[in-house]
Amino acid sequence: MATILGRLSRSATIPGRHARCLRTLKTQAFRSSLTTSSTAYLCGVAAATSAYLGWRWLHGGSVVQAAKPRRHIDESSLRGLKLNHRERRFIKFSSVEYQGQLYMSPQDFIESVTDSEPRPRLKRRMLSERDLEQFAQETPALSKGSPDMFRTIFDKGIISYTEYLFLLSILTKPQTGFRIAFNMFDTDGNERVDKEEFLVLEKIFSTARRDRLNRALEGAVKANDAGADDEVVLEDELQKSHVVDTTLLLHFFGRKGKQDLKFEEFKMFMENLQTEVLEIEFNEFSKGLPAITELDFAKILLRYTYLQSDQYEMYLERLLDRIPEGKGITFSEFKSFCQFLNTLDDFAIAMKMYTLADQPISQEEFHRAVKICTGAELSPHIVDTVFKIFDDDGDGQLSYKEFIAIMRDRLHRGFKQQEPSEGWAGFKACVKNAMRSQQQQDQQPSLT
Repeated sequence: MATILGRLSRSATIPGRHARCLRTLKTQAFRSSLTTSSTAYLCGVAAATSAYLGWRWLHGGSVVQAAKPRRHIDESSLRGLKLNHRERRFIKFSSVEYQGQLYMSPQDFIESVTDSEPRPRLKRRMLSERDLEQFAQETPALSKGSPDMFRTIFDKGIISYTEYLFLLSILTKPQTGFRIAFNMFDTDGNERVDKEEFLVLEKIFSTARRDRLNRALEGAVKANDAGADDEVVLEDELQKSHVVDTTLLLHFFGRKGKQDLKFEEFKMFMENLQTEVLEIEFNEFSKGLPAITELDFAKILLRYTYLQSDQYEMYLERLLDRIPEGKGITFSEFKSFCQFLNTLDDFAIAMKMYTLADQPISQEEFHRAVKICTGAELSPHIVDTVFKIFDDDGDGQLSYKEFIAIMRDRLHRGFKQQEPSEGWAGFKACVKNAMRSQQQQDQQPSLT
């Protein structure tokens, strides 16, 4: 501990290194004491480091338990095996369970892509055969799909983890990619997808994920010197071997599973899902009105980004200064812009070829690139609003590199892996980074 505190105290003389750490500590009083008293700062670091090391010891304990003979790996132990971001989010938002496997309801899925936290609940609901039968009766047929289907079903349905990944991919697919997605399922090329072809997706994800977890498990066993005769049972709460007719399977293929899915039906489902999620986001800000303000539009674009609070406020203040009285943005304009974002990679390529030297672009060039990538045009007002948000010096030119970087965050809806920057997790990351930086300095040869 003395060594750690010594290194941190030496690095404390570099203000920029710990600026983000100080932002993560919430109380203003503690911030003041940190900046005025080096002793208080070191005590705070000592307490945080001690708590962190204790947490690591306890966390490591779950891995040791996981490697014992005939020990089933529960949800908390699976986290110890480094679940990825999507797996953790699925576990966090899933509100129902059937025969030991977790499922999302349609409402859970909507919340997972529009909210940062799930709605409050005491515990997961344990489903019975009777519940599944009721869900099957209330699942609409494919011909009755609509842009409010998930909201209508609400919690009277189930979505598996592999279907969750599939639905996430739909949200970022441009319309030109709908055919590619369909052809991935249509393995025999007959322009129809049956239930067995659709379930191939589950097999692919299941095999890849189980291999990854097994490799992690083997590493945990070796690290804890488990005996050769020990048997570890992997109880995967996300993907089990049994097959249940989920809401998607019933919707696509009927209760008997004999119907086929045609491309036009598949395309309509994807369009409806994209529209439904966008409607939910739009309605959150419109409050029943036909349009949202330009400021609300900016908040929607920036809500999933990893900007610091001062940067976030800078964008909003810049927009308010440039559009003191806006005329509003309709849902049609908002939807068109979000559909354009699904072609962001193509847009980046087009702009690189167009400018050649990574120069800022004008509104006219922006309009042209969007038309090339999507075949459709954005309204002049929404393009003007975008420029007023991202045009640094107000010269009518957009730094498209900065624009694309921020819009990629928006497109991924917070699913990109990102180092934490707030709260306890952010403070731990800062302490670790400071220690790592000091170690690198210590290892460098002296110039004297």
